[in-house]
Amino acid sequence: MAILTKPALRMRILAARRTVTPQQKRAESAALQTHLTAYLSSRARPGDTVCGYVPMGAEPGSVAMLDALIHAGVRVLLPVARNGEPMQWGEYLPGRLVAAPFGLREPAPPWWEPEAIRTATVVLVPALAVDRRGARLGRGAGFYDRALPLADPHAQLIAVVRDDELVDEVPAEPHDVPMTHALTPERGVVALPSRE
Repeated sequence: MAILTKPALRMRILAARRTVTPQQKRAESAALQTHLTAYLSSRARPGDTVCGYVPMGAEPGSVAMLDALIHAGVRVLLPVARNGEPMQWGEYLPGRLVAAPFGLREPAPPWWEPEAIRTATVVLVPALAVDRRGARLGRGAGFYDRALPLADPHAQLIAVVRDDELVDEVPAEPHDVPMTHALTPERGVVALPSRE
């Protein structure tokens, strides 16, 4: 069977996400939080940095998941995205998110340079899909394509997706940085083939 193009696959996944009920979203978010907290409890040390994101719409994840990371003692950085500029990073402080372009919420200044991602031992990456080789399909704006090469080469790059978004194959390009793991509501954290 022929693999879908990136635009066609994006359209299909976004259409499926629009059918997610608020109850499903809450249940999946709670499951993601439980799996991530359990996974990091044996790996993260207090003071470690995790890069996260604030989900929008039916995107997997939740602010409660970020709060759980803070409760576990890690420092959480969130992306600050502006058109045509590399993503900067700001520290997440519970209850202090502000409105941002693209309908996003982000930390208030101060913001750090794009290279701040290098301090993270774990980077939670929003994705529309990820395949079993680690190829990730994003929304197509390229923000993470520019940010991920700056991450520590030993950092765990975890694509956060719904269960049916962990697929057999996603179209990949040479500049795509492979994910090391996927996080899904039912499967939890799934190791993907290592980067070479």
